[in-house]
Amino acid sequence: MAKRKKEMLEAVAALSKGNHMITDSINQNIGPRIELLAECQKLAFGVGTVLEAYGSGSKKMVRILEDYCECLYQISISRNNMESCRKLAKKIRKQMMQVYTRIRFEIPDDRKEIVFLPYKVSMWDSLESVWKAAIKDECCDVYVISVPYFDREPDGTLGKMHDEEKEYPEYVPVLSWKEFSIEEHRPDIIYIHNPYDQYNYVTSVHPDFYAARLKKYTDRLVYIPYFTALDSNVPEHFITLPGVLYADKVIVQSEEARHIYIQKLHEFEEQNRCENIYGKPENKILALGSPKYDKVLTTDKENVFVPEEWLRMLGI
Repeated sequence: MAKRKKEMLEAVAALSKGNHMITDSINQNIGPRIELLAECQKLAFGVGTVLEAYGSGSKKMVRILEDYCECLYQISISRNNMESCRKLAKKIRKQMMQVYTRIRFEIPDDRKEIVFLPYKVSMWDSLESVWKAAIKDECCDVYVISVPYFDREPDGTLGKMHDEEKEYPEYVPVLSWKEFSIEEHRPDIIYIHNPYDQYNYVTSVHPDFYAARLKKYTDRLVYIPYFTALDSNVPEHFITLPGVLYADKVIVQSEEARHIYIQKLHEFEEQNRCENIYGKPENKILALGSPKYDKVLTTDKENVFVPEEWLRMLGI
């Protein structure tokens, strides 16, 4: 029931909008559309069915919705009795206010779903500290999905596919991209570290995981660069890539880097006449540091794997 509360509130808001249309039909002295009444009844029944899963605490809301459906039926058979329809319309407005308020304050908040989408194990350190913080939140369901990627052929087509799902540290539970549907789950937050979409001429993540597409299926797309820039001098070509443009939030390593991102994004907007189409740069670029630095600070020799060949070369 990860997103049921949110969906119910949206459904009740849609019902309220439908009720206004019904009321307008009455005030215009024309019979309310039967199709609209039927759709409202169907939607209200769906909300009631979901509410029943919450147990006895939702019984009052279910009864209100049942009464609401009965009122809609009475309106449908009383279309020529304007006074009766107006009274029923007033009643259903009150019912929707009651249901909306009760769902908002009496139904437990939805659990948040957070998805991390690394595609190379070598770049996992750009997401790991954020993931570690997320899994500590008992109100969140957190998933790490291994994203496949392709080599680019000389003609630009996709070549051999790679999937590094089995190569992550044992303490990171990784799901295959085939096991988790972004479209069905519609996570609250998605974290990515690949900014290129189709504009990487060496490799490409699976097109299903392009930022432009992910944006459609989440409330918040967050891009964290897989790299850090020397002295925060971020090359311009890293700033105007899809991962930055489509992200709701971009986490950068320092205030200096943030100012560079904002400046270059404004220049991009001016050149392409797309001001604020991708969000206001001052609001989306956040200087929160790089998880790569977190990884360095929390690493010691006891938890670093060094290949035996390296040890032999070092005489250890």
